[in-house]
Amino acid sequence: MSQVSLPQLLQKDLPFTALAPMQDVTNLWFMKIIAHYGSPDYFFTEYFRVNDTSRLNRSILAAITENDTGRPVFAQMIGESIPDLVRTAKELCRYNIAGVDLNMGCPAPRIYRKNVGGGLLLSPEKVNRILGELRQAVNDRPLTVKMRVGFENTDTFYEILDIVNRHSIDLLSVHGRTVKDMYHGVVKYDLIAEAVRRVDCPVLANGNIYSATTALEVLAQTGAAGVMVGRWAIGNPWLFNQIRQALRFEPITPVPLVEVRKYIDRLWQTPTASTMLERSRVGYLKMFLNYIALSVDAEGQFLRLMRRTQTELEMFNLCDRFLLAEGTKNLALSPYSGV
Repeated sequence: MSQVSLPQLLQKDLPFTALAPMQDVTNLWFMKIIAHYGSPDYFFTEYFRVNDTSRLNRSILAAITENDTGRPVFAQMIGESIPDLVRTAKELCRYNIAGVDLNMGCPAPRIYRKNVGGGLLLSPEKVNRILGELRQAVNDRPLTVKMRVGFENTDTFYEILDIVNRHSIDLLSVHGRTVKDMYHGVVKYDLIAEAVRRVDCPVLANGNIYSATTALEVLAQTGAAGVMVGRWAIGNPWLFNQIRQALRFEPITPVPLVEVRKYIDRLWQTPTASTMLERSRVGYLKMFLNYIALSVDAEGQFLRLMRRTQTELEMFNLCDRFLLAEGTKNLALSPYSGV
């Protein structure tokens, strides 16, 4: 993977796409699986936890050093200790990364209660100091930020955007919900549009982009430079290709359910499969199937029955029943409503 600068990334004929960083999901293994079905324009790592005793997590680092997807990878950090964020950013810049990304959006209570991730949105003054120091430390490649529109409300939103401008951030990813919203409720695409108008850098729109059609609607509504997709790419790894097809006004290629069955087989073959108990492995796969199932059948039968399975045999028999029985059926282009 060659070093690619952000200006080079943006010299494209289409808006660009990114796979959102998701802890315990977007590791090297999952990036390679996504790449098999059609990579986004770039990836973000799971976050490197940063504190006074932290060291670069080797597993997360592998998503950079062993990445053969051909796509640039941004290294994401989460933390609030300025000296340690600076130290870690400098360490990361020794590797072939596309840039350093600061997480200011993680909505997990165990995270934001430590005043990191989404918790930073409560302290604009602290954000100002962090970005000022990081901008000085990261001067030979892009410094990017991923944020939400606020913590419990949007009171600090515009102040944070002005801070982003003040420190010449190179790319801003905005999830259009508050931290307290987590992944529920209406996404405030109007505020993402406000960010596009207010900041000088390109903006990625993030939040509930579940289909190629949705991606086009969000791009039109926000004026964003591209879209960042997270959970819905778990359910449909073909989504990035479908978005590109839609942007080119091409017909979207349907995905036969038999191909979904093959995707599930790939997911089953985790790097730690041999060391996991069957029950744990089944539980891990269900995390992915909870999203896949939403586009399999309109009645939601596959989802309900899948959640009841307890063994590998039960699960794969069910997958065969729903995904192989009807050879002409396709994965829905967007999740079924009400499932």
